[in-house]
Amino acid sequence: MTQKHFISWLVMALLCLPVFAQIQEPVKFKTELKTLSANEAEIIFSGAVENGWHIYSTDLPEGGPISATFNIDKIEGAELVGKLMPRGNEIEKMDPIFEMKVRYFEKQATFVQKVKLTGGDYKIAGYLEYGACNDENCLPPTSVDFSFIGKAAGSASAATETTATETSDAEATADSTQASPTTSVAATGTADYWAPVITELGNYGENINNESHTWIYIFFTGMLGGLLALFTPCVWPIIPMTVSFFLKRTKDKKKGIRDAFTYGASIVVIYVGLGLIITGIWGANALNSLSTNAIFNIFFCLMLVVFAASFFGAFEITLPSRWSNAIDSKAEQTTGLLSIFLMAFTLSLVSFSCTGPIIGFLLVEVSSTGSYLAPAIGMLGFAIALALPFTLFALFPSWLKSMPKSGGWMNVIKVTLGFLELAFALKFLSVADLAYGWRILDRETFLALWIVIFGLLGMYLLGKIKFPHDDDDNKVSVTRFFLAMFSLAFAVYMIPGLWGAPLKAVSAFAPPMQTQDFNLYKNEVHAKFNDFDAGMEYARQNGKPVMIDFTGYGCVNCRKMELSVWTDPKVSQLLNDDYVLITLYVDEKTKLPEPIRITENGQERTLRTIGDKWSYLQRTKFGANAQPFYVLIDNEGKPLNKSYSYDEDIQKYIDFLETGLKNYKK
Repeated sequence: MTQKHFISWLVMALLCLPVFAQIQEPVKFKTELKTLSANEAEIIFSGAVENGWHIYSTDLPEGGPISATFNIDKIEGAELVGKLMPRGNEIEKMDPIFEMKVRYFEKQATFVQKVKLTGGDYKIAGYLEYGACNDENCLPPTSVDFSFIGKAAGSASAATETTATETSDAEATADSTQASPTTSVAATGTADYWAPVITELGNYGENINNESHTWIYIFFTGMLGGLLALFTPCVWPIIPMTVSFFLKRTKDKKKGIRDAFTYGASIVVIYVGLGLIITGIWGANALNSLSTNAIFNIFFCLMLVVFAASFFGAFEITLPSRWSNAIDSKAEQTTGLLSIFLMAFTLSLVSFSCTGPIIGFLLVEVSSTGSYLAPAIGMLGFAIALALPFTLFALFPSWLKSMPKSGGWMNVIKVTLGFLELAFALKFLSVADLAYGWRILDRETFLALWIVIFGLLGMYLLGKIKFPHDDDDNKVSVTRFFLAMFSLAFAVYMIPGLWGAPLKAVSAFAPPMQTQDFNLYKNEVHAKFNDFDAGMEYARQNGKPVMIDFTGYGCVNCRKMELSVWTDPKVSQLLNDDYVLITLYVDEKTKLPEPIRITENGQERTLRTIGDKWSYLQRTKFGANAQPFYVLIDNEGKPLNKSYSYDEDIQKYIDFLETGLKNYKK
């Protein structure tokens, strides 16, 4: 979805996640009718779910993913009892795609619908509809057809006999006499338009799937956090004192340098050990769940507000002094490597008030990767950056003389971090707000608070605002001036967002656009058609190529593409002027005039809604079923370029469209 995130904002770079154009079938369902007594039975749907995917439960929040629903086409000799119910251990947490609290199943999903058998022959036919997602994509609504025929036992004494015939009932095939009139999909449009082009599309090549969080990325993210911590008042003043201590404690300069190296290595061991301990206690999956847990996000929001108040000078946050005193005393009493290690541990405790928030941000960032090694790799980068000056100054002690003295500039860094912590506390509060549906932090409210925070930060950097521990003579350096200019410019940049501007730079942090109450922004790109056959016929008559946009009402990444990419002037011009844009919603619930019976992969299926029809088109014609999915074709239905999925690189998208035009004109 997951993507929370102090470090990511500083890096100002997002890695995109293109996906392969291929049919994905991550869920396989089996159905059975299990008789409980002479007049009671259960229809049980048991689904095996591939790793990384999940199936949503019933009764989910409005505007979120599709809930599992039970639908009846025909029922005779039986009555439904209650509604479809999930059975088993559901997971409840923030969904990374829809950014709301939902319930779903992983690995194994079971749904049960109770029925009452009224006596005599019975026929029950219908379908289970469900939605499946991973952390990147959602598949269109999928249906599992079922049909059971049999004869209910006439008395309670016959219950045993009914149970014995359970297997044959469960294996009953669809009753052909109850099926809707068979209708060919091709009959609803021009057959050539629907003809599969999977091979031709493959000839243009496939997109490469990149990992979102490589270990190198995590390492350098941690290193950036360590560099930030290095320039805080809790760490920077300790550097010259510590290095001087090691160089003076012995006449042997080489031994002093070796001890300083050991000190730096001890820092690395301590923080990497912290990362391993955290993973060992909670595990990678638990950390992933924790990073999107609403209660955790509220706690982290409050913690950041407290740390921000401390950085502003309201009070000091320190660990109990007896902890650091005890460790320091132990270091003086011991010798050798243990003494040096304990000194490094003392540094970790003393610097907690400055390093704690940064470490917290780092752990939240890497925990969403689901990797066991991610926290340790992140902490390795953090510790190396923190230990680096101790070893460098030990190697080159003359540098200590030119080292900037601690003073007012360090307090400026501390206060600046306080403002940033306030800003990102709102991000964590936003996650909880979306989870519980409080609507206290809608998009415009969030942006208004961020505008105020970064505006005040700019005023502080210009010296217009002072806090209790600021110097009276708080002169504005050139560096502070440029930082203030950046902060104020960022605040001004966000102002149009109050009226609905997309604000690409903060799209990963601000609440989704649908929470905006007042929106004057209008998307310049409008689909000409929402019907494939009508759009293709128009394109043929007007001699234009076609772009088909397979999307969904609940597709978050589709909205990101529309706000971040389609709003580019060049992209909107190409789509509006040079292509016939056909947008097809695969989760459209409007019923077809009459159901369409199709055969797919040797199995009969029924298309009941317009969304079913467009999803079937995407699967059979283009060999894909994930959204967003963009494909360029000529007005005869033949591909003009490889498909395009979720990738917010505007130039890539322009190249994608221009290549299609070039191939069309050949």
